[in-house]
Amino acid sequence: MDTARHARSFAVRPRRSIYFVLATLVIGIAAWLISAPRPALSGPERAEFGNSGDARNGQLIFAAADCASCHASPGQPDRLRLGGGLALASPFGTLRVPNISPDPGDGIGSWTAADLANALLTGVSPAGKHYYPALPYTSYTHMRPSDVRDLMAYLRTLPPVQGRPPPHDIAFPLNIRRFVGFWKLLYLDSKPLREAPERGAPWNRGRYLVEALAHCAECHSSRNVIGGIESWTRFAGGEDPEGAGFAPNITPTGLPGWSRADLATFLRTGTTPDVRTVGSSMAGVLTNTALLPEADRQAIATYVLSLPGRPTSQP
Repeated sequence: MDTARHARSFAVRPRRSIYFVLATLVIGIAAWLISAPRPALSGPERAEFGNSGDARNGQLIFAAADCASCHASPGQPDRLRLGGGLALASPFGTLRVPNISPDPGDGIGSWTAADLANALLTGVSPAGKHYYPALPYTSYTHMRPSDVRDLMAYLRTLPPVQGRPPPHDIAFPLNIRRFVGFWKLLYLDSKPLREAPERGAPWNRGRYLVEALAHCAECHSSRNVIGGIESWTRFAGGEDPEGAGFAPNITPTGLPGWSRADLATFLRTGTTPDVRTVGSSMAGVLTNTALLPEADRQAIATYVLSLPGRPTSQP
């Protein structure tokens, strides 16, 4: 009887091992599929997207999206030399901003407009890999396709810059880009920004500028331990991603007494109503907002001052 019991025991153990291996394999395949990069454009959609655009509007998009603040080559004064190389410190390691000049070898000169759309709208590279969300595609995902085409048309007019920055310095296992796919499941919301006709044209334009192009919430919010924006702190301030200070609360709670004219003037001059001048990384942002049409600065002010007031996040 004992011999029979032992025989059954030995027979069960291999089956359990097989079930464990099969379950592990199924989970692994599911995780691989779930975390796969999903470009906005693939197959026939790439060709249909087209490559032509309006470079004049693209110049405005370039300013509104604050591209030069990160991608201009450090150590030189020309904001249109987009050789990258800026080192961005983060809790996860050091990321280095890429070259987005039209150099065909080191920059994006060989890219199509569809490649740029995939990068900005879904954070996927031409090689089919995830970009880290230091590229604020969680905001850019709301860009209009026509604006992406126009931006590419403008980028092609800029000087090519040779040289590639060093690779990112991110510790294992976060250097495995496939993990970004799981992060995107939580934080990449690609639903379009729907027009609210009852709010008027300036508010809708301001919403598009603030939420999509200027990606204001990326800095002016607090983040959790995996780098996602805490929704209840959106626009209420947050620690600088590089640990250099605190981005202020820009809801009406943090801007008491500011009028639309005050905020529009600030976006043009960098001077607050109490005659203080803003510096740090915001100075580069203001260089760009100063290039926008006055109507766009007024639209930004209209939208920002309509945000729900929130208490300032804790530094």
